[in-house]
Formats: sequence, C-alpha cells, structure tokens
Amino acid sequence: MISETRRRAYLDAMHVASWLPRTELPFAAPSRPELLQPLVEAEPEPEPPQPITAVATVAEGPAEQTPAPTAPPVRPEKPQLRVVMPEPKKPEPVAAPEVPAEQQKPVEPPPRFALQLLRAGNVLLLVELPTGESFQSRDPAYILLKDLLRAARLPDKPQQVGDGEPIRWPLLHRGSLDQSGDAARDYVQGVLAGELEQMGCACLWLIGLPALRFAGEVEAEACYRELNIEGIGPALAMPGLEHLMEQPGSKARLWQAMRRSMPRWVVGLNTDMNDR
Repeated sequence: MISETRRRAYLDAMHVASWLPRTELPFAAPSRPELLQPLVEAEPEPEPPQPITAVATVAEGPAEQTPAPTAPPVRPEKPQLRVVMPEPKKPEPVAAPEVPAEQQKPVEPPPRFALQLLRAGNVLLLVELPTGESFQSRDPAYILLKDLLRAARLPDKPQQVGDGEPIRWPLLHRGSLDQSGDAARDYVQGVLAGELEQMGCACLWLIGLPALRFAGEVEAEACYRELNIEGIGPALAMPGLEHLMEQPGSKARLWQAMRRSMPRWVVGLNTDMNDR
C-alpha cells in the first residue's frame, strides 16, 4: 500500500482526476457513478470590446496605427484518460479423465448374513440363522434342525463350536476394510478350515443360501447333493430351515440326499443299507 499523497501525485501525473474500481471493494464506501462522467470545462467569457482611442500625430510624419486587440489563445482541452482494469481470467475447468465403460464397475453393497457353526457327532454344521440371532430352544427352526439330526442318526443336541458367537458379515460397518462378497467367502472358508484342522469331521452340512454361497461357492441350484470343497472336504448342500418349513415337498428331496450321504457319518451303515 502507498500513502495517499503519493497516490494522488501518481494520478495527477497521469491526468486522472478520479477513478473507481471495477468491482466493489470490501469495507469501502459506495462508488459514485457521476465521477466517471467526463469533465466539461466552462467556456471562457468573451472580454468586453476596448474603445479605440485616437492618438495625436505629428505633422512631420504619418500617424501611427494602434494594433487591434487580439483574442486570448484558446487553451486546448486535455483529454480525459480512462484507466481500464483488465478483467480477471477465469480458470479453465479441468476435465476429469475418462474411464472406459468396461472399467466402470458398479459398487455393490456388502452381503449381510449370520451363520452358526455347530457340531453333532462327527458332522460339522454351518447353519443360516433365520433371525440373525443364535438359536433358542423353542425356535421352530431349531426344532426342525433337531428332527433332521435324529433322522440322520446323529445326536439331536448339537454343540456350539468355539466361543459360540455366530459368524456375522459385514465385520465392520465403517472403515476401509474390504467388505465385498469375495472377502466374505475367504473369511468363512478360513474359519471352517481352522475348525476342521483342530477337530476334523466326516462331513460338513451347509444349510441355507449364505452357507452355500460363501462356504461352498455354489448357489441354490446345488441343493440336495454332495460337494467336494477344496481345502475343506465333502459337504452336503441343503436349503435353509425356513425354506424347509414353507415347502413341505422339499423335505422328501432332502431325506433322499441324506440317505445317499449317510454312510459318511454313520459307521457300518453301508452293510445295513445293502441288506435292505
């Protein structure tokens, strides 16, 4: 910033009588548009005519003539200089890099499920929890599960594995942790592989679509048949308990699949079934 005296000197040197900013300045008084009008100088008033006086002449010589009064020189008007402030340049918008259509993948929400890991005899059960909470003794789904175990000649009081907490997904509702379906599959299979390494089992029951999808890597069409999961072993694919309660005809198909796989967990059953 410069002092007011120096600023006035600069303006006088440029013959700028006044100036106004192009944009409103913060904390400044309102501008006066009349200051931008060109100054009109007042025309000089004509001088009154002077009387011509006679001058006495000498007889010997000619009379001297008095020169006529001349008008004062007209002072040319000084052109008013207008200071034009350059307009600020607008920054050019930066175009976002174009991503090929084949690389634009829709962001899928993380899958949500709850699975309970149980053990009945030498069979490990991975069961979908219909309500998302652990089984209670009076739950209709838990009563149906006990009936299936009795029909398969297994103990009808399955024991919880580990700390008994269900396998829930997603693990975190916030953060940068990968919560995709592939991450859910790796997590579920990792839990199963760890439990099987400690206790072992003759067969794995996968009950419900989340168990089929994230443990066996199959869909609902694979129900009622055996699977051979790499790193885990043989597994029997079964529909969910709610589906079995709503579709009575599915129980007959499940019983046929269980009879085919029963020799895996019942010792000496091959001879008995062949005799029949």
